[in-house]
Parts: sequence; C-alpha cells; structure tokens
Amino acid sequence: MPAYLADQAETRYVEGPRGERFAYRRFGRAGTRPLVMHTRLRGTIDHWDPALPDPLAAEREVVVFDNRGTNFSTGAPPSAMEGLVDGTLAFVRSLGLEDIDVLGWSMGGIVAQGVALTAPGLVNRLVVAGSSPGGVPDLPPPPPRVARITGKVVNDDEDFLYLFFPETEKARAAGLASLRRLDRRLTESKAVVGPEAFRGQIAAISGFRGYWDRQGELALPVLVANGAHDVMIHAYATYAMSQRLPDAKAVLYSDAGHGFLFQHPQDFAREVNAFLGG
Repeated sequence: MPAYLADQAETRYVEGPRGERFAYRRFGRAGTRPLVMHTRLRGTIDHWDPALPDPLAAEREVVVFDNRGTNFSTGAPPSAMEGLVDGTLAFVRSLGLEDIDVLGWSMGGIVAQGVALTAPGLVNRLVVAGSSPGGVPDLPPPPPRVARITGKVVNDDEDFLYLFFPETEKARAAGLASLRRLDRRLTESKAVVGPEAFRGQIAAISGFRGYWDRQGELALPVLVANGAHDVMIHAYATYAMSQRLPDAKAVLYSDAGHGFLFQHPQDFAREVNAFLGG
C-alpha cells in the first residue's frame, strides 16, 4: 500500500473560544487558500480515505478536523445544525483563517452550506458532495435498510459497502479497497464518534428545516457532485441544487453511490482542483 501524505500528517490542536480544543490536520501546499473539509454522520478526522485528500493536497493546503465535542475534540457536542456550523466557524477563526474554500460530504455538505450562508465573506468556493440542502421537494426517501444500518452501534464492512457503493462486483472491489486504506489510521487511533456526539448529530439532522429556500443566497461558485446510485441521499438532490443555485456545476458518476468520492478519488480530486482553481 502506498504511503499517503494524509496518513503521515500529525494531529494538532487549537483552543477554541469556549475553552474547547479542536483536533485537526493541516497538510499540502502551504501558502495556498486552505480547503477545509467537513465529513459525514459518524465520521471523524480518520474517516477520510487518504486517496482523496492526497491529490487535493498536491495543489492546495488541506485542513481536516473534528467538530466540537467529537472524537479528539473537546467541548459540548452540538445538537443542531446551527451548532455544527458554529463549531466550524469557531475552529476556522481559532486558526486565524480569513479566506477559505470549503468541501463537505454527506452531513458535512449541509454544514458546509451553512458556513457559506453564515459567513459569506469567508468562503471563496464551495464543494457539496453526496449531500442535499434539506427540504428538497419530492426528494425520494432512502430505503428502510439505511436507517437500520445507520442506527447500529458498530458498522461492519458489509454495512459500509451497502451505504456507500453500488452492489456490483467492480463497485464492491473499489469499496473494499477504500475501507482497507482507512485501516491504517483507524487501527491505531480507534477514532469514533461517541454516543453523545452521535445523538447530537441525529438530533441536528432530524431538526434541520433545510436550506432549500436559501439556495439563491449562495452566490459563490458551487460544485455539487454525487453517485447516481446513492441510497442515503438520492442523487436528485444534486440535480435539484444545480437548478436552484446561481453559479453551479454538477458532476454525477453513473456507476457509483454515496461513496463516489472514494470510489473515484483521483478523478473527483481533478474535478475539485480544477473547480477551485477556476
């Protein structure tokens, strides 16, 4: 297995405004506009497949972090989407960053939109991957199996393969390869979203009213992307956003699902780098 820059990056800490400590990693091309990455439900700093941030870091500085009260970060875990957004802004400002690009995957895509809406002067460009603004009319719901799997205390390989990748031989092979790439960090760190933080994330999602009616306020350039066979957040949300956003580009992968960015990390990184450099 190749050595990934993301696997070698050290975990750092910065103190937030409430006395909490945010855990983060910062790597890539120093002096470029930082790309701050927001992860999924039950995701941590160690749940980014290193095959994605590495090609991103070849052209820019990449920042990954644990939000307030999650995994390696301390403080009270947020229980509303506004709290997750506030946690991001507290972290970014604690680092002294004033000009960033933002990428969010899944739940992180909602948080990323909230950051751009709350602090429009902070965010230059926005990438929303495998996500939704919430409140999309006529969005197909996920199959019941999704809720059963996400509600488990511990998920195994088969759970992740179902949630993130289509049930084809090629997609399963890509999914297993991604899971094995994650093993290096996770085996050592045992990183996990604890019960309180997980309950807070579920409450944040359940109580979220959506940014659908505020899409027009996102006047910055936005890249929206997904896999066409996403069982968690239907790909129609990506298409619907592209119709409503003032300045958007949409990318869909026909053979992929929610984990498209880990199934096609090099290709998606090229899309992101080209978009952010545009």
